[in-house]
Amino acid sequence: MEIVIREIQEIDYAGVLSLWNNEIGNRKLNAATMAADYERMSKNDDYRTFVAVLDNKAVGFITTVQVLAVGLPVGYLKINGLAVKGEYQGKGIGTKLLQYVETMAYEKELSYILLSSGVKRIKAHAFYEHNNYDKDSFCFDKVLKHNE
Repeated sequence: MEIVIREIQEIDYAGVLSLWNNEIGNRKLNAATMAADYERMSKNDDYRTFVAVLDNKAVGFITTVQVLAVGLPVGYLKINGLAVKGEYQGKGIGTKLLQYVETMAYEKELSYILLSSGVKRIKAHAFYEHNNYDKDSFCFDKVLKHNE
């Protein structure tokens, strides 16, 4: 099984959309929204998405943003999403995606990597801990409602 990690391309959008909706599922995305989001993010090098490709199909992805913060002159890397197709989980693909962005962050001399994982995603938590990520905080969010 030869997995290739590369930058996302438009031909990967449908596969990544399926992965996002079926594996992460915290908020459903549609094709138009995803294409528009990637179009906007492609104009800023701080946003990066990489796919794990097997037989010309995206079987995993990781999406990141480089963030600046007070007291961290170079900033840090935030992982905004990571998923591997169910039947390929446990085969090292997720670890390979993490290692890929860890190497990228290290080469950029970033301070650390941060990610959030839904409270109910117990298997994901075990995966991150297995890959030496510490569970050291709670993540809070608030949905802002706008008049539509």
